[in-house]
Amino acid sequence: MRIVELRSDTFTMPTEEMLEAIKNAELGNDGYREDPTVNKLEDMAAEMMGKEDALLVTSGTQGNLVSLLAHTNPGEEVILGRYSHIFMYEVGSLAFFAGLMANTLDDRSGHLRAEEVKDAIRPRSIYFPRTSLVCIEDTHMMAGGIIVKPEEIKEIRDVTEAHNLKLHMDGARIFNAAVALGVDVKQFTRHVDSVMFCLSKGLSCPIGSIVAGDSEFIEKARRFRLMAGGGMRQAGIIAAPGIIALEKMIGRLREDHENARVLAEGLSKIEGIRIDLEKVQTNIVLADISSLGVETDSFIKALYSRGVRTESLEKGKVRMVTHRGVTREDIEYAIRVFQEVVDESKKKNAEPKG
Repeated sequence: MRIVELRSDTFTMPTEEMLEAIKNAELGNDGYREDPTVNKLEDMAAEMMGKEDALLVTSGTQGNLVSLLAHTNPGEEVILGRYSHIFMYEVGSLAFFAGLMANTLDDRSGHLRAEEVKDAIRPRSIYFPRTSLVCIEDTHMMAGGIIVKPEEIKEIRDVTEAHNLKLHMDGARIFNAAVALGVDVKQFTRHVDSVMFCLSKGLSCPIGSIVAGDSEFIEKARRFRLMAGGGMRQAGIIAAPGIIALEKMIGRLREDHENARVLAEGLSKIEGIRIDLEKVQTNIVLADISSLGVETDSFIKALYSRGVRTESLEKGKVRMVTHRGVTREDIEYAIRVFQEVVDESKKKNAEPKG
């Protein structure tokens, strides 16, 4: 049976070149900042992001956490989306570890509005927590890989600068955004104080993320990385595939976007499945199956039994993420399986009850 893994782009496997690079990496002790491969990756990443410095971290969640810690003090408030990854899927670390209050805005569309951010900033008062940070997400996962365009980020940046706040970007898939718009990633990152991006999603590395910002920020983040158990030694074995990812894997994200578009268009032709094609901008497809009258979990299990692996982040929605491990033939197979499961569901619903 064909297996089509669409649950996440974290299922990407390292390339043979990456595995060889791991085997042959020049190593040192990163705890002493003496791993030459790590240093090379961090320098590359800083330059690509248009920032002074960068830091290799074990995961995107750790990268966002050390960024929040480096920008804030306990008891302060961070403005972010209530559907953002930091708020929904990072185990409450902003409260547990950073001691921050979350002031959440409606970002179901994938966007934070600059005017709403401005209105959410606390006035200075002895009674209120101090607003110190705003976080944005690009691309926005829960909205289906929606791109927050550079001009939108600048509008928020104008607000944060006017109120002396920091602006952090959860840019786990920021290269997807840059490739989709055909612009340099610096067009996005130039407007933020710090950015985190993942090496282990569409870029196909087995582990690792990067945090970038100015040198003072990175020095603080490095300290918090160690505090969070992220100090590493011969970390060149992680950095080596990261270097290849930045050199060779960014451009091929277009293929993932094309496959996502083919998948979305194919599924949209199936009666009972609704897809907003305007929102299929990168490598994530959200299919609304609520009109079918079936349990979401049952629908996903039926797909899984036929080799098509998807997941649901909310009732009535099936999420699919394309990546290097998914071919055009896989996409065509997945569309056929969806049709089979929809037909099966309709037939079952039409059977007399009792």
